[in-house]
Amino acid sequence: MRQRVRRSIGYVVIGVLFMGGDISFGKSTGIQSSDLNAVRGVVKPSEEAVISSELQARVKRMPFRDGQGFKKGDLLIEFDCAKYWAELAAAKAELEGREKTAVNNQELAKLNGIGQLEVDISEAEVKQAKAAVRSANVAVSHCKITAPFSGRVVKALVNPHESVNPYDEVLSVLNDKTFEIELILPSTSLRWVTKNSVFKFFIDETQELYLAEVVEIGARVDPVSQTIRVFGQFKEQPKQVLAGMSGSARFMDRKLVSDTTKPTFKPSTTPIPSAASATINRSMK
Repeated sequence: MRQRVRRSIGYVVIGVLFMGGDISFGKSTGIQSSDLNAVRGVVKPSEEAVISSELQARVKRMPFRDGQGFKKGDLLIEFDCAKYWAELAAAKAELEGREKTAVNNQELAKLNGIGQLEVDISEAEVKQAKAAVRSANVAVSHCKITAPFSGRVVKALVNPHESVNPYDEVLSVLNDKTFEIELILPSTSLRWVTKNSVFKFFIDETQELYLAEVVEIGARVDPVSQTIRVFGQFKEQPKQVLAGMSGSARFMDRKLVSDTTKPTFKPSTTPIPSAASATINRSMK
């Protein structure tokens, strides 16, 4: 009998918490899983990339290890490009020879020593040699890979002295200066969520509460789960927060978005009889 009484009291307390909606929301306990206004989210970097090689070469140098930070423009990977430098030198020498031949043919043409066809062919060979030089320059430009943004190394996928082929992934990096929050909301949330909607985000790993706002709303509703992706941004970039951390968000002010000018259906209290019913009524009189 006492156990039944205790269970009943427990159910009443839980019911009061649900009805009140003031479930604790702080550093010690975070957002409770029983909070129906809370949704899960994950912290993502604003920029991330998996860098690939454009050459078949040997890795000469990698200044940064996993977890280390770098600035935009810093050298991330350097390849041993002796072969490509030699090809560039050969292409330049070939171009120099073609240009001299073209100049000589132009002088001979003025003296009627050769025909115009020989001149045109020599000029075309100069253009071909210039294209070869540009191609060699492109290859050489890929011998060093610099950072596209400031951030940190996630993982080095190769080691120095290893050989790589074109399109092989060599380094994974991300921008750790600015983060965004990806939330998965029910599609019914589109009735009230808008850009600049403010919400509180509690991160499980840091046990800290942060203020954020919606910056983008997904372009498509998932037809299976009936959810929509929503992206938020911290009001102030937090410290000690890493990409991949997860937490719970709760929107404090949910105002229903509706079109007040949209006409509403109001059934008539005095329906107009149809032509068929009018004919029946006349025949019965």
